[in-house]
Parts: sequence; structure tokens; C-alpha cells
Amino acid sequence: MKELKKPKIVVITGAESTGKSQLTRQLGLHFSAPVRMEYAREYLEKSGPHYTYADVLHIAGIQRTQMEEATTLDADFVFFDTWLIITKVWMEVVFGNVPSWIPEMLSRSHVDLFLLCATDLPWEPDPLRENGGEMREKLTGIYRAHLDAYGFRYGIVSGSGEERFQNALQIIGQIV
Repeated sequence: MKELKKPKIVVITGAESTGKSQLTRQLGLHFSAPVRMEYAREYLEKSGPHYTYADVLHIAGIQRTQMEEATTLDADFVFFDTWLIITKVWMEVVFGNVPSWIPEMLSRSHVDLFLLCATDLPWEPDPLRENGGEMREKLTGIYRAHLDAYGFRYGIVSGSGEERFQNALQIIGQIV
């Protein structure tokens, strides 16, 4: 019986409009790997741009399940377009309340690498985005502080187009 290999989990994270979704798709194609696209966007595209604490809690629960399932896949990599760090910060900033299971899961998660997308791409508004301007920089700092606090390995991805993609590949190359 073939033994399943444990995939390397790579989470693409960062402020809104920093190319996370595009980079996730590119990396999935490049490595022929499964991807988990941003569930919050999928959920809010169906339910509308207005959300409650219960909605964000539901999103966090799906993200938890996706991560648990990803660790059982027979693949070299699994790429996530955002994950619980962003959801935790979202709950802190908007609601001032985070359920205890989120920091607990972050503390014991086995993410191999976070790619923190720099805010060097222009802001592109859409109906679901709410944090442009200076807030993008502020949130990037908060995400980075969380990555440091939880001791996650991460690299900062900058540049545009092919340069950004190559930058991500170089960072990923450090864990293979």
C-alpha cells in the first residue's frame, strides 16, 4: 500500500488588492497542486457585502475544515488564498471579539510557509473590498505582527506580474 505524503501547506496572505488570488492560482498551476481559494469572497459574493459576526464565524469554521482536509491530501503542496490570520484580524478590527479556538488553532497549525503580499500593487476597488488607502499598510503590519507572534515562517512577495510570481517561487524554493 502506497504511503501518502504530507503536503507542504503554503498560505498566501496580505491586505486587500495585493494579488493573493492571482498568485494562488498561478502557484497551483505551476506546481500542479490543489488550491483553496478565498472562502470569504465566495461566501460574500453569494450572500452580499453586508455581514455579521455569525457570518465571519461561519467563514472561519470553513477555513478550519479546509485546512484539516488539506493536510490529508496526497500532494506535494496545497496553496491557500488567505486563511485564519486574516479572519482573526478581521474579527478583532470589526467586532473586537475572536473565539478562543482561532488563536488555539493558529498556535498548533502546521503551515509550512506564508507568503505575505506587499501593497505595491495598485488598489482595485470592488463591492467586497473595504480597506484601501492607509488601512492596507496598517493591516499588512498587523498581519506581519501576527506571523511573527505565532512564529510562522514567511516571506514577503513584491513586484508585479511575472516578477511577483518569480519572487514567490524563490521564497517557496527555500522550503523544498
